[in-house]
Amino acid sequence: MPLKAELHCHIEGAAAPELVIRQAEKYGKDPSAFIQNGSFVWTDFTSFLAAYDFAADLFRSEEDYARLAEHYLTSLARDGAIYSEVFTSPDHAIKAGLSPKAYTDALGEGMARAKAKTGIEGRMIVTGVRHVGVESIEAVARFAARCGHPLVTGFGVAGDERMGDFEDYVRAFEIAREAGLGITIHAGELLGWESVKGALDHIRPSRIGHGVRAIENPDLVKRIADEGVVLEICPGSNVALKVFDSFAAHPFRRLRDAGCKVTLNSDDPPYFWTSLKREYDIAAEHFGMDEKALSAVTRTAIEAAFVDKKTKAALLARLEAHKR
Repeated sequence: MPLKAELHCHIEGAAAPELVIRQAEKYGKDPSAFIQNGSFVWTDFTSFLAAYDFAADLFRSEEDYARLAEHYLTSLARDGAIYSEVFTSPDHAIKAGLSPKAYTDALGEGMARAKAKTGIEGRMIVTGVRHVGVESIEAVARFAARCGHPLVTGFGVAGDERMGDFEDYVRAFEIAREAGLGITIHAGELLGWESVKGALDHIRPSRIGHGVRAIENPDLVKRIADEGVVLEICPGSNVALKVFDSFAAHPFRRLRDAGCKVTLNSDDPPYFWTSLKREYDIAAEHFGMDEKALSAVTRTAIEAAFVDKKTKAALLARLEAHKR
């Protein structure tokens, strides 16, 4: 089994159904509309967001968030992952009644517990949400730049791609960049190749969340390859949300063969009936990737990780030792 690394997962969206059910009992909520037979239930993007918001609302205290991070990173490590980056949402923390600092500290505590148990390294990408608005995104960037938490190493923007324009977010990304944070942005998932081009032109990220719709424009694919921008690809999510009809139609293999740097990720794993392990299994089964090719994907992820040189070197050494 190849060692794994993940760069693209929303921490609230990583809560397993059994954990959500426990949280629902704790807060006296009925989860039956959203969880049936141990699985999340939704039919389209709107109902997916309703299920997501219901579950996310059940994480309210610092201990809730610590438990969530510990639970997710421990499960990743069990499946052979040595590194995890998660998107965190200060907007959600505020909605839950916590300060962004208390929320971030709690997630960091959960990551520390998981590392003590399993050795997995974890980092946080503080994330603004497009459909919440530009002012909120800039406030989130200022928090990310100032918070000083050792595990906060990146800044990104997620949310509904159909809202807002990339030029609106330039200031937020400059705040984060000046603070030395790694830069990633969601693009090219719900919208076409123009979304990816807009992200590259205005934001200049080192990584793009998804980016798969770039396949619609060969010149753009070449640009991504030439510039060495890393794509955080989530095949299970893409097929579940019908971005592509099937794994056979998914462009992961074509992007890789065109020289793009590609990684495998789970996005919001239980909602898409997936896990990081399943994403690697999908790549083996549907994209024809053997253990050596999958190890190369893990290496790409570690090399693109928003982490200090010493930690990166240690992770790469673990990967090499495992291959021998």
